[in-house]
Amino acid sequence: MAIVGCGNIADRYAERIRTYGACELVGFSDLDPLRARAFAEKFGGRAFEGLEAVLADPSVDLIVNLTIHFAHYEITKRCLLAGKHVHSEKPLAIRYREAKELAELADARGLRLGCAPIMYMGEAQQTAWKILRSGRAGRVRLAYAEINHGRIEEWHPNPEPFYEVGIQWDVGVYPLTLLTTMFGPVRRATAMGRVVHPHRVTKEGRKFTITTPDFVLAMLEFEEGLTARLSANFYVKGGKQGGGVEFTGDEGSVYLGDFQDFGARVEYAPFGKPFEEVSLVRPPFKGTEFARAVDEMTAAMIAGRPQRATGAQAAHVVEILEAMGTSMKDGGPVAVASRFTPPAPMDWAR
Repeated sequence: MAIVGCGNIADRYAERIRTYGACELVGFSDLDPLRARAFAEKFGGRAFEGLEAVLADPSVDLIVNLTIHFAHYEITKRCLLAGKHVHSEKPLAIRYREAKELAELADARGLRLGCAPIMYMGEAQQTAWKILRSGRAGRVRLAYAEINHGRIEEWHPNPEPFYEVGIQWDVGVYPLTLLTTMFGPVRRATAMGRVVHPHRVTKEGRKFTITTPDFVLAMLEFEEGLTARLSANFYVKGGKQGGGVEFTGDEGSVYLGDFQDFGARVEYAPFGKPFEEVSLVRPPFKGTEFARAVDEMTAAMIAGRPQRATGAQAAHVVEILEAMGTSMKDGGPVAVASRFTPPAPMDWAR
């Protein structure tokens, strides 16, 4: 496989991919050739002279697309047309019609297409899901997902694209993917948003102004019957709300302390009683293993089975995000028409 896009997240992908036994990381490509060379020197492999060189290399079976949000559609489409399997960072595309096109193109050509985020593959997330599947909480009717993601300019060297795409597309996509994994498709979305902190300054002192809402509040109605509230912002860092997800059913509640951390605290409470911590199904990866879906896709390819992270689910999440944007603009609920088959739990969490 090869990595295209050597930005901030590529280090964490490359570090893990080179430890996977079933795949070989053969090289890197980036708009800045110096960055590609730096990655090749650090992790091994070659620095490709642009995307065309990657696509022309018959030794590359799978491309990991880590380019910026707005480039995902174009890069992934070119890779699929060249006969390459693709795992893309999130979102799959910025428009639903483009995401749908990519999923259909991969299917038509017999290619694998997967997409981040894959936090549902984490140990804490799988533990929470296992409790929900067991029925201990009864029928789950409400879920609350809170994201206080802080201010991107505090740590990222190029924060403007994150603010341009918006909090829901960059980070809201995480709990949306988690919730649709556990409860299936969303049928309707209602949302509102606003810019709460328009004037920002980078670490280098560069001033910039944002116009896309940095605070979004959404209500999601699932086909299965769940109603979920999603609150996300690029303003508060941590805080009491943190980045947790709480699921409440007729008989009790399950709390996942962080949607992203594979070792997050998981708690269960019978209805009306205090929460108590639950042991995870296995010792967790420390932090987030962003490339875990790449390893899972590789194993699925070798075994000849479907992979868990699919283009169909990623496209459905894009339609939800698009519906949220339409609702913020026009007001009222917006229907979500697409459907997908949710992934199975991890074998070690059944």
